[in-house]
Amino acid sequence: MKTRFGIGESAGTGRSFGISGSVLKWIAVITMAVDHIGAGILESYVLNAWGGSPLGGTFLAQWDEILAVDSVIRYIGRPAFPIFCFLLVEGFTYTHNVKKYAVRLGIFALISEVPFDLALAISPVSFGHQNVFFTLLIGLLAIWFMQSRRNALWAKAAGLAAGAVLAEVLHTDYGAFGVALIVLLYLLRDKRTMQCILGAVCCSWELTAPLAFPLIWLYNGKRGRQPRWFFYWFYPVHLLLYVVIGMYVLPAIFL
Repeated sequence: MKTRFGIGESAGTGRSFGISGSVLKWIAVITMAVDHIGAGILESYVLNAWGGSPLGGTFLAQWDEILAVDSVIRYIGRPAFPIFCFLLVEGFTYTHNVKKYAVRLGIFALISEVPFDLALAISPVSFGHQNVFFTLLIGLLAIWFMQSRRNALWAKAAGLAAGAVLAEVLHTDYGAFGVALIVLLYLLRDKRTMQCILGAVCCSWELTAPLAFPLIWLYNGKRGRQPRWFFYWFYPVHLLLYVVIGMYVLPAIFL
């Protein structure tokens, strides 16, 4: 029986062990937040990787040490994206209204873009890199197209190709790879073990990203208790918080 879901909410499978969608979502959100400490504070503002940070070269003498910490933080965050892709596929599979699902993703993609640009490019507008909601939206549209054409081989190829090209043209986070991962997880949605094995192989270019898949394998198909809108709003809000820290808190302390 289908129920109404947000990102990655799913109907129960009856399995008595494992972890719920809520637990998976919290793991993804926490690891993503850790990852963005590296990308949005250390790299953008402390190391001034893109220029424009009010801290300038304040921490130049500690560059190597900070970079080492940043590497560890980014490794911690790598499992987040594969989990979000899996939860997207689950949400798509069980939602009553894919159109509303897509609209929600699109709205939050737009809401999140300025915080994303400020955190990762120190600019309110940057066309060089778009936030992950756009990638998830494109992936959703790709698998929706496949399903609407009864998953014909030509539809699978066309959906993947169009989605991958669009993600690259728009420079979305994870680009064509992100869309391809969503498509792969969708096509293997009824074969959990194979889904996890091939998903881990595809993500192996990032050292710790495959660690997402043992957790996904443990997923019991149950929604779990979760605040529906919190997970949508968390993304832009936590990025804005990091911008405030980088723009105002750290300069007040160190300058």
